[in-house]
Amino acid sequence: MKRFEVGDSVRIDIPDETDPDYERLHGRHGTIVEIISDDADALTGDEREGHLFRVDLDNGATVDVRWRDLRPL
Repeated sequence: MKRFEVGDSVRIDIPDETDPDYERLHGRHGTIVEIISDDADALTGDEREGHLFRVDLDNGATVDVRWRDLRPL
């Protein structure tokens, strides 16, 4: 189950301020450019974990994040 699609505008929302990516990514905006399937869902038992979302950020960086760190714009 994918919550987002290629072309969606998103905001990265990392609620845990101790997360190593918090300072670098929290609150950044971007566009989903690719959805990458992996087998993390087999490890967690949560089918939402089976996808990484590649996001081109407004600042020019590209990052891969899980569904839980994305919010629609």
